[in-house]
Amino acid sequence: MFIDQASNPVPIIPLTESSLENWLETAAEDRKRWVRASGFRARPGTSLLMPDGDGELACVLSGHVPEERLWSLAHLPGVLPKGEYRLQSGWSAEEEARAALGWGLGGYRFDRYRKLEHPEARLVLPEGREREVRILFEAATQVRNLVNTPAIDLGPSDLADEARDLAREFGGKCRVIEGRKLAEEFPAVHVVGQASSRPPCMIRMEWGRREDPVLALVGKGVIFDSGGLNIKPGAGMVTMKKDMGGAAHVLGLARMIMALGLKVQLRVYIPAVENAIAGNAYRPSDIIRTRNGTSVEIGNTDAEGRVILSDALSWACEEGAERIIDFATLTGAARVALGEDLPPIYGRDGAAVRAIQESAFREEDPLWHMPLYKPYKQQIQPPLADISNTGTTPMGGSVLAALFLDHFVAAEVDWYHLDVFAWNLNDRPGRPKGGEAQGLRAIWAWLCEQYGRSGDGGEKT
Repeated sequence: MFIDQASNPVPIIPLTESSLENWLETAAEDRKRWVRASGFRARPGTSLLMPDGDGELACVLSGHVPEERLWSLAHLPGVLPKGEYRLQSGWSAEEEARAALGWGLGGYRFDRYRKLEHPEARLVLPEGREREVRILFEAATQVRNLVNTPAIDLGPSDLADEARDLAREFGGKCRVIEGRKLAEEFPAVHVVGQASSRPPCMIRMEWGRREDPVLALVGKGVIFDSGGLNIKPGAGMVTMKKDMGGAAHVLGLARMIMALGLKVQLRVYIPAVENAIAGNAYRPSDIIRTRNGTSVEIGNTDAEGRVILSDALSWACEEGAERIIDFATLTGAARVALGEDLPPIYGRDGAAVRAIQESAFREEDPLWHMPLYKPYKQQIQPPLADISNTGTTPMGGSVLAALFLDHFVAAEVDWYHLDVFAWNLNDRPGRPKGGEAQGLRAIWAWLCEQYGRSGDGGEKT
């Protein structure tokens, strides 16, 4: 999708309906006639190939929305002929880099199960931003590929292999806990995953300098969610291969952190399970123990993600995490409230969450601040256990799930929770139907402000 340099790339000129008129005022007469004859109006998502006097491609005019730099070129890879192109925009280097990333995302194809034609147009990356654009593209592609892969080919052990490969690539360490040791040390993960023929596991990855602050990423790794004994209807199970989207996100973010050298000691925790149905499946009304000793009453076996995350969050706190960020495809209630493109973000530091939200919109990777409204916690405090995995009413489901997770994070830890959808419902330029990375660039930009970068990929543990 990209090239660092080219001898004679074709210019791509982004235009709006109003700026097209300004461009035409200074254009040669033959170009004016070509634009008018074509009916090109620079509407978003449209383009026009402009020939020169010899019939060669002179430039490409591309319509876009000024407020959407990320997607300004996303429609082009699939329609442009084979060749090398460069953006001729007058935009800042940051804006050009963002547009270049959108170009790459526009050329994404998931071809594991059928042969697809891949775009052959290549974009010259903005000078000085080549590596960053490539890494962000690789991270987003990794998330999409993992989420798009069906559970038949991505079980808990396969997810563990992904983490091992990533750690090996950047000189980190990876540990996988399973079997009897998992049951003893991570009882909630074990109970949720015990009904599957593919055993559950806990994945832990580590990278970075020991003297740097400890940043923990926690990702929900439910490789398929049948709903358990509270079985989902068929329509609700169609996309449940994406229920490991949180795990995919933290692996993608970990790639960015390691490749671009964030100044942190990184730890990644992924509880990986299949929420299946068998004679030993956990049941509604069961009371189970978690790693930190909290007893959890199971109000609904389909609210399993928060249950397995409880053990991972507890472990991250025990190991001295100063800041924890978790990603999880946790609640349908978040989609009802905010739709597919706008994941909610929760955190204890309201000012910091609002700063992340502002940064997210600047990055065109939106997140929306939702409250940890403590009075609602009484809805998840049952008479027979310390806490319940469901509330007493169907309302405020995303808030209740966040409050449940909050219970398992030590008071002194700076904690943030993203309830992502990880999916595109329909095809749009740069956003094909299927798996999607949400919040990665927003969190990355904020983390860079918080920690800074070493610029060389960092020293390893």
